[in-house]
Amino acid sequence: MAVERILVIGGGGRENALAWALARSSAPPQVWIAPGNGGSTAIPGCQRLDIAASDQQGLIDTCQQKAIDLVVIGPEAPLAAGLADVLRQAGTPVFGPGADGAQLEASKEWAKELMQQAGVPTAGFWVANSAEAAAAIAQAQAQPLVVKADGLAAGKGVTVAQSHEETLAAIRACFSGRFGEAGSRVVLEERLEGPEVSVFALCDGRELLLLPPAQDHKRIGEGDTGPNTGGMGAYAPAPLLDQAGLEEVRSLILEPVVNALRQRGIDYRGVIYAGLMLTSSGPQVIEFNCRFGDPECQTLMPLLEGDLAGVLLACAEGRLRQAPALTISSSCSACVVAAAKGYPDSPTLGDPILDEGPGLDSEESCSQLFHAGVHDTEGGLTTGGGRVLAAVAQGKDFDSAFAAAYGRLAQVNFAGMQFRRDIGHQVRRP
Repeated sequence: MAVERILVIGGGGRENALAWALARSSAPPQVWIAPGNGGSTAIPGCQRLDIAASDQQGLIDTCQQKAIDLVVIGPEAPLAAGLADVLRQAGTPVFGPGADGAQLEASKEWAKELMQQAGVPTAGFWVANSAEAAAAIAQAQAQPLVVKADGLAAGKGVTVAQSHEETLAAIRACFSGRFGEAGSRVVLEERLEGPEVSVFALCDGRELLLLPPAQDHKRIGEGDTGPNTGGMGAYAPAPLLDQAGLEEVRSLILEPVVNALRQRGIDYRGVIYAGLMLTSSGPQVIEFNCRFGDPECQTLMPLLEGDLAGVLLACAEGRLRQAPALTISSSCSACVVAAAKGYPDSPTLGDPILDEGPGLDSEESCSQLFHAGVHDTEGGLTTGGGRVLAAVAQGKDFDSAFAAAYGRLAQVNFAGMQFRRDIGHQVRRP
């Protein structure tokens, strides 16, 4: 069945990249995005709807009114809130797990216990319900620990402590109420050493389709310094994992997790994002997420060729083996994020964005500009969030891809624009 009408849910750069890629499917569908952002209407074949991702009834009504064939849910919060469940109950196919499967991301403790059950390699861990209990665990260890708020904390609930004092400070921060209910329990983990890589697999509840591995850059400052962010850039395919390495991840990690989910009665249909550390003893899971990474999604989408809409519908309907072919480009893809002044602590909003580059409708360009924290005002686009946009480009190698991505970013300007100039330093020639 051809997918003619798709609704993408979310308002970030990730969702704009998904909408753009879906609209480029071999049989191009009509795509709506709710709520989208100020840059969403620039995506060819895409219309924006002013409906919040939290408005479950409004989204159910929209799917029925517009006869939507497929819903693709971008962010983790609506997944954890059960949006996929209510849409499925109303008769609409959804790419995105139900609330039960979304616990992979929404509860660190739940995910760690699932990994333990499945025999998946991951760091040793302890769980505490109070600052006192957590401090006692930390005191008993002879090394600094990783401190994680159990629930969803917008990517800010993890501290990799460098000392015992930092471990205790992170514990106090979690239980101070900074993360709300998400911080009412903490998971403490042994620290692992090695490079990090992200692996994404499309899942129909049984079968898996692995996408190219990606590597992102979390810290705000060059040289991987300063506070953590949602991600300041990425590249794919990450050379850290070749095809044999990917197959090892499939057999050691992804397939056991899908089987463990099924044993719990969970039919997981969506993307499984495994954040891995490649240690001296093999790949270990740092975390699972129930959605695409941001900005890894913006990096990966231009590499996917063919009927992406048909593949995601096949996942949603539990028939990935019958999905149309999805070809992976042999190009390298590079992504650089531009953030507002003051990000990540107190970003400045409302500054005009000037852009002299080609739009997303350009067929000649090997680059894309995906808007994220952007408002559309009468005077044009203005900054509306911390991470404002991502410049993405493809090339025959990473040097040419990053040259094109930074070249595209040079065509954009807004007051206080900040970005890292060393994204991809691992794969670029000095």
